[in-house]
Amino acid sequence: MRRPLLRSALSAAASAALAAGALSAVFAILMLAASPAIAGQELVRVTNAFGQTVLVPASLAASVAPQRAAPRRMAAAPRREGLPPAFERRIVPYITQEAPGTIVVNTGTKHLYLVLEDGMAMRYGIGVARFGFEWSGRHTITAKREWPDWTPPTAMLERQPGLPTHMPGGPDNPLGARALYIGQTLYRIHGTSEPWTIGQNVSSGCIRLTNEDVIDLYSRVAVGTQVVVI
Repeated sequence: MRRPLLRSALSAAASAALAAGALSAVFAILMLAASPAIAGQELVRVTNAFGQTVLVPASLAASVAPQRAAPRRMAAAPRREGLPPAFERRIVPYITQEAPGTIVVNTGTKHLYLVLEDGMAMRYGIGVARFGFEWSGRHTITAKREWPDWTPPTAMLERQPGLPTHMPGGPDNPLGARALYIGQTLYRIHGTSEPWTIGQNVSSGCIRLTNEDVIDLYSRVAVGTQVVVI
């Protein structure tokens, strides 16, 4: 095969590589034009990344042809360890007379609903009061705290003398990462680092969520938010 035809093919391949921004490939192709090993090769037709058909030496065909990347697969979101699937946070249909922005705590199903627009709600799994400590009513959020301190009320200290009289906020604090204070009651909507207690009757009246969920809820509501406990 005549060298002019080879040079023409190499030039076309170099032009395609240059258009693609592959500057290093351009130099490699042009330097190989004078190589005896390349000069004696059969030319093959290759479709480059721009849909052009070019003639290149057989050994260069793979470098000129576009490479198809393997399709990326979305990794499944990890499930939080210890949290039953029925109590994972999600948006669900929810029919209620309460206005959007209201928190509705259903102690029977162990779910807290943040009412949204158009008949929907953000639903969270919760832990609720132990038997004998149940309560219901309508209040407002009167305060919000990040990593709150905990001071057990006198009645709780009498029932559990081993409790500390005060505990600073932090990962080991029973109130968890966030707390929403309910009206003038002693109850709070707060976090917990024990997700396996979600869906259980475990507290002395407070409503507990996982730390991840209470942080999410905390970011969505303000002081003055209505809270309905049923």
